[in-house]
Amino acid sequence: MTVTTTVTDLYPSRGTTEVSVPRQDPVVWGSPATPGPIPVADLQAYERDGFLALDELITADEVAVYRQELQRLVTDPEIRTDERSIVEPKSKEIRSVFEVHKISEVFAGLVRDERVVGRARQILGSDVYVHQSRINIKPGFGASGFYWHSDFETWHAEDGLPNMRTVSVSIALTENYDTNGGLMIMPGSHRTFLGCAGATPKDNYKKSLQMQDAGTPSDEALTAMANQYGIKLFTGKAGSATWFDCNCMHGSGDNITPFPRSNVFIVFNSVENTAVEPFAAPVPRPAYIGARDFTPVR
Repeated sequence: MTVTTTVTDLYPSRGTTEVSVPRQDPVVWGSPATPGPIPVADLQAYERDGFLALDELITADEVAVYRQELQRLVTDPEIRTDERSIVEPKSKEIRSVFEVHKISEVFAGLVRDERVVGRARQILGSDVYVHQSRINIKPGFGASGFYWHSDFETWHAEDGLPNMRTVSVSIALTENYDTNGGLMIMPGSHRTFLGCAGATPKDNYKKSLQMQDAGTPSDEALTAMANQYGIKLFTGKAGSATWFDCNCMHGSGDNITPFPRSNVFIVFNSVENTAVEPFAAPVPRPAYIGARDFTPVR
């Protein structure tokens, strides 16, 4: 006998019209008594704003190790031809390398670092696994940005994550200036889910990883959200980090300065929120983009 489990779609998207839905899930799933490195006041700020910025998550010496490993990866001919590497459309340089915690033991160690995974467990109130990891390389003189979007909209529609129980951390490996295409977030936007209009194209990930199209909000919706929430630009030295909720409306601009911007990006999902069938795509994206291995990080 085959048993089919039906999961209610709390966040409809990719339909004929754009829809706005209030968040149905907690932001901080752990209780104030949940052990972890985040002080209570910072957790409260994260719950309110949808993000938490740290001036130093890793030390300068550690940054040097990770930058050396990043350089090794992007100059390795085998990595360049790997399907997990995404190439800039114009410069033909590597833009991102996915599943980096499986490619590199150096970055695997960062994922297991209690300063990193401990914060994820504290926010999500459970054991966690890596839904996605990647290094992002945004060299100077024209590297393209990432258009405004909610990660959860994509992870829900195309990967099948049922609930907003996922947190990302972006760790700077180069200095983030206010001019070199840094991360921008609309504070408080995580409390509203914006379901985008338009069906998901076949193999959408092949295009969206280079240039976001499907799953992007309308100009009218973005204008309304920006007027309501404002926009926060994140700057900081190498080693700084930004934790942010999966439903934050965020993006980044092109980098036309001479100063590169590189970071390692890790997405932790609760083991109690594992992926099901996609809610608005014919098949799940490849596992190196949206994991189907739910083994907890130890």
